[in-house]
Amino acid sequence: MGESVEIVEMGPRDGLQNEARIISVAGKVALVDALSSVGFRRIEVASFVSPRWVPQMAGSGEVMAGIARVNGVRYGALVPNVRGFEAAMRANVDEVAVFASASEGFSRANINASIAESLERFQPVMKMAKGLRVPVRGYVSCVTDCPYDGAVAPEAVAAVASDLRDIGCFEVSLGDTLGRGLPERMDAMFAAVLERVEVEALAGHFHDSFGRALENVAVALGRGVRVFDASVAGLGSCPYAPGAAGNVATEGLAAFLETAGFEHSLDMERLRAAADVARGLREGVV
Repeated sequence: MGESVEIVEMGPRDGLQNEARIISVAGKVALVDALSSVGFRRIEVASFVSPRWVPQMAGSGEVMAGIARVNGVRYGALVPNVRGFEAAMRANVDEVAVFASASEGFSRANINASIAESLERFQPVMKMAKGLRVPVRGYVSCVTDCPYDGAVAPEAVAAVASDLRDIGCFEVSLGDTLGRGLPERMDAMFAAVLERVEVEALAGHFHDSFGRALENVAVALGRGVRVFDASVAGLGSCPYAPGAAGNVATEGLAAFLETAGFEHSLDMERLRAAADVARGLREGVV
């Protein structure tokens, strides 16, 4: 048997958040329920942000209430602040995530705050989460390229990743938000981050805008990373990164890992069925 790699499913949140056609609560619940049978240990279901900024994530509490939870699966949500965290707790979310950027331009466009201000905003969330023993994951956006600032220095990524660990994030997911990251630049970024954050606390999050996501997965695997985010059927993009495609497709990533000799614990037949549900949502069939 090969070494184990965990795939964290992002489709219901990162995948659907920028779909032009509003997906119903029932449709989102159907997707999560299909994914729950696949074998994931973690599924990011919702985002407790203002629906004024991300309309597709309206009704996140209803989605959480409607899903059929499966033992052994942690159902997560993105939270931007205390208000979002409190809403997530009312919805019985198992794990929350906070998000920062490695570039000032993206940080201001995404959350109207500097990087330092965004980290300061997370402090009360971290305190509340610690008191309730809720795991908090951290995201770093734009780890190689920013749509506003251009190339991002590896040291800038390392600083933000280290800060997220320092405030209490159990894991930091490094995101190629634009999908422009070239393997050699991705490797330099990981080298810098690994100087400050242990590899066991890192994950890779690669969008596939230019078909390089799996190459970047290979780079991360070579650096010892064993957790990767993916989106079923390749759903998704980012509302603040024009032109970016979705996260690497879960089924493509799983097949790639198998070929490379790694175990992923997912049921491929059920994953393909979940991908059909995802495509149905995109096409307005489900």
